[in-house]
Amino acid sequence: MVRTNALSEAPPYEVEQAVKRLGRNLRTARLRRNLTIKQVAEKIGTGPRAVMDAEKGKLSTGVAVYSALLWAYDLLSPFGDLADPALDAEGMALDQQGGRKRARSNGELDNDF
Repeated sequence: MVRTNALSEAPPYEVEQAVKRLGRNLRTARLRRNLTIKQVAEKIGTGPRAVMDAEKGKLSTGVAVYSALLWAYDLLSPFGDLADPALDAEGMALDQQGGRKRARSNGELDNDF
């Protein structure tokens, strides 16, 4: 039996809304380009179901599908700036306080989610 991912079942609200918004945006981009789901699926090398799931904002859809759709619509360039360490003000401030090179667990449970 396949184990379900807890993130897919109960994601943080902000994550769920962001992925759904991305799906709506991808659908709008496809329609503005007058492309069918089948045409886009063929272009990115996947099946129509994966495109439909991405446009619905399903969390179980792989990041490769979302990335490929952005590429297909020539919208991939901002994707490269996501999580850019040079743009992470909080991370840089924490690093100035004595940042670590590797993250290690102290063995305790964490409620930070």
